[in-house]
Amino acid sequence: MTASPIDPAQLARLADVAVNVGLNLQPGQDLILTAPAEALPLVRAIAQSAYRAGAGVVTPILSDDEIARARFRHASDASFDRAPDWLYKGMAQAFDAGAGRMAIAGADPMALAGEDPEKVARANKANSLAYKPALEKISTFEINWTIAAYPTVGWARQVFPDLPEEEAVRTLAEAIFAASRVAGDDPVGAWAAHNAALRERSSWLNAERFDALHFTGPGTDLMVGLAEGHEWHGGASTAQNGVTCNPNIPTEEVFTTPHAHRVDGTVRATKPLSYNGALIEEIEMRFEGGRAVEARSSKGETVLHRMIDSDEGARRLGEVALVPFSSPISQTGLLFYNTLFDENAACHIAMGQCYSKCFLDGASLSSEQIAAQGGNSSVIHVDWMIGGPDTDIDGVRADGTRVPVFRKGEWAR
Repeated sequence: MTASPIDPAQLARLADVAVNVGLNLQPGQDLILTAPAEALPLVRAIAQSAYRAGAGVVTPILSDDEIARARFRHASDASFDRAPDWLYKGMAQAFDAGAGRMAIAGADPMALAGEDPEKVARANKANSLAYKPALEKISTFEINWTIAAYPTVGWARQVFPDLPEEEAVRTLAEAIFAASRVAGDDPVGAWAAHNAALRERSSWLNAERFDALHFTGPGTDLMVGLAEGHEWHGGASTAQNGVTCNPNIPTEEVFTTPHAHRVDGTVRATKPLSYNGALIEEIEMRFEGGRAVEARSSKGETVLHRMIDSDEGARRLGEVALVPFSSPISQTGLLFYNTLFDENAACHIAMGQCYSKCFLDGASLSSEQIAAQGGNSSVIHVDWMIGGPDTDIDGVRADGTRVPVFRKGEWAR
């Protein structure tokens, strides 16, 4: 039996950080954990760490690329308009009962690249609609939740196509460990310092109370109005259940809610978007009154159009996030084919659902109040990258005065 190319000590550290820093699992709290079947070594390490932290019951739900492909190759046509709503209703009930949520990213991003894109889109839409009862608990931040990553073979092959399989997995694992801040001697201390730095950025933006952000760069001249009563977040946040957690392991962003009806201008992607088994390259969109009225890409345009036609809210923005070009993930020079990593390499926007936590007193606002203040609603939330070394951003106050926020891809202060 050959040794795994993944350092077991680092994997154990990642599990501990995911449980104690990412999720901040509470004594007696149950955990719902989803992951690719190939990530079972990390799932086991997380279960051990969770039970050491006093978990009630850890329930893993595993997925598998081969099983997913079997559906597209052998299932009846009607299958692609169905999803396991019973499972997601059960997850929502578990969250209502106090369970935490953890997801392990790592599935092969191109696992469905050879399948019928129409069926992929239909299956994704059906799944998004079925998942909504559980997703609402996450998007409204009712519960503590987090996402971490595991270096699967399929994913590693995409990121490092020229390396032998074992070396590709090892190299991806090292990149994950470094980005997740578990490679040093004191991961918990490293995360505390990082959270403090992100908190300083978000506190400054909250104090400024900008009315809009103006993005300029190659192919981009975009005015993003900010929702009324918006609030910037970054790093650790406190959920409605009172637990402070880090939703993303890793993270480099500060983010808030744009106004769904006050986005105007043109924007060009600075990195490809991996979505539903397709690579969408060189995205360009034009917005009027908050709505994407034109969208094109040099590759994957059909998938792009299906994505933004998922529902009415899919053509509007639900998030705007600031990430400097000097981000450690950006400096790797890698395209990870995974939004958890790629969104932390560049400033980005997200089509679709907003986060209610990105409003002052968001926990007390109804969905109608969030909409009235400019928050968007959709069955999707898809981030795509628009920042780079030539990105400038001005904060625009209600009186029209401007404050430099980014210059040449970096914080201006």
